[in-house]
Amino acid sequence: MDRAIDDTLAGRADSLPSLPAGDITEPAVVWSAGDVVSRQAGDRYLLIEFGPLELDLSLRFRVHALEQTLRGLTGEGILDITPGIRSLQVHFDGSRLRRQQLLEMVEEALGGAQDPDAIEVPSRVVHLPLSWDDPATRLAIEKYMQSVRPDAPWCPSNIEFIRRINGLDSEFDVQRIVYDASYLVLGLGDVYLGAPVATPVDPRHRLVTTKYNPARTWTAENSVGIGGAYLCVYGMEGPGGYQFVGRTVQMWNTHRVTPDFPTGSPWLLRFFDQIRFYPVTAAELLELRDAFPHGRFQLRTEDKVFRLGDYLRFLASIRGEADVCKRRQQAAFEEERERWAAAGQAAYVDEPTAPAPSADEDAPPEGCAAVRSPITASVWQIAVEPGQHVEPGQKLIVLEAMKMEVSVVAPQGGVVEALRCSKGGMVSAGQSLVMFKPDQEAA
Repeated sequence: MDRAIDDTLAGRADSLPSLPAGDITEPAVVWSAGDVVSRQAGDRYLLIEFGPLELDLSLRFRVHALEQTLRGLTGEGILDITPGIRSLQVHFDGSRLRRQQLLEMVEEALGGAQDPDAIEVPSRVVHLPLSWDDPATRLAIEKYMQSVRPDAPWCPSNIEFIRRINGLDSEFDVQRIVYDASYLVLGLGDVYLGAPVATPVDPRHRLVTTKYNPARTWTAENSVGIGGAYLCVYGMEGPGGYQFVGRTVQMWNTHRVTPDFPTGSPWLLRFFDQIRFYPVTAAELLELRDAFPHGRFQLRTEDKVFRLGDYLRFLASIRGEADVCKRRQQAAFEEERERWAAAGQAAYVDEPTAPAPSADEDAPPEGCAAVRSPITASVWQIAVEPGQHVEPGQKLIVLEAMKMEVSVVAPQGGVVEALRCSKGGMVSAGQSLVMFKPDQEAA
């Protein structure tokens, strides 16, 4: 195959353009008109950006209109189109469609002004169960405090942090706003597996936060969090930085076709869906999560139409109230930053890792064996105590590093003589964690 490709290229060598001498760089912006800018993104991508860097839902509708127009141009060398909140990335085949031709197509598609009252999209209302302040999210915060940053301003309660930074009177106000809000899905696959990025339709419901700094190393699947003015449902277990409010059901279903995951759609949500949460207990959510991927539980959805003209008139009718909310949030945010500065938390500085113990300190006592750390990591859990008898393969210590948990187990049966690590502490690769006396020695 490679030989055939080489032969083909060799045969076309005379027709290939030669590179000019000297500086061959060019500006990233290759076209602009009004508030629309097109940037070259690699050799086969074009990034089209709309408007200023601010949250404006009308920009998302302009992105959608251009996307639909370009998708209708079949056989033109366009390979893929990926919409963002205020941008559109176009993947094109340069052998069939030159960049200048694509830019002309974009310019033509954007040429005519469109009446907002003529812009509308299907918009399902999807009712999702939400376990408020779920145990899985509290566990993630506990891990973060132990392994990453114990003094972070958003710990030990993300919800209290959201309350404070938005200038609300109580955590109940945070809960009320989240359950009252209708979150419009602007993007999907926010990092992975159909994770939605959504924001409240009503700006009075837009809670704003900072993200974790540094990020969490672990987040439970389908945790629900807020970062900036956006809400996300984590598609899978992994790292993360949004401030938690709770947990819901699965966003992705790889292996089964169900009413909520029809054929060809392993992802749950669609662009312009509206998420509405309703409360369930943590125990109820576990039952729903067990049933949902198998089709034994079905979500309630309502088919509606989102009309941009109606929405713009709604915004005009509440402009005064929305401005009051924004001013309150801004004042609360500034007060929060002042508290960080007073407490020395304005900028996070990672603490230096403690030095590894000396060879003498790390040597096992006579008759004992040392169980050593396979990696440099923090100690998440200690599962044994001195004097305890352990079986071969029994878990002794759980380490956490690089967004992973690593279990250290007993190589053989014996009695734990001493622990050489502490919960939350750092250990180096090869450092002794547990001293234990093997069964033959203990006898």
